[in-house]
Amino acid sequence: MTTLSVPLPEDLTKFVDDMVRNNKAENKASVVRRALYRLSEEEAINDLMEAHREVDEGKILSGDLDELVKNI
Repeated sequence: MTTLSVPLPEDLTKFVDDMVRNNKAENKASVVRRALYRLSEEEAINDLMEAHREVDEGKILSGDLDELVKNI
């Protein structure tokens, strides 16, 4: 596991400290890890939604490869 040192503004530092103080997280590192996992999930969902939009807009070919080749 890698350790990162990231400067945080005062409001985020207070949020992290409050999460630990209120027993909503085991420690500061777990707060940051949870936030990064959620950001990662959000990005994956956004990528999937964008791919669906591109298919709907006809920017991406979809379907049977043999049929697509015939049409090209």
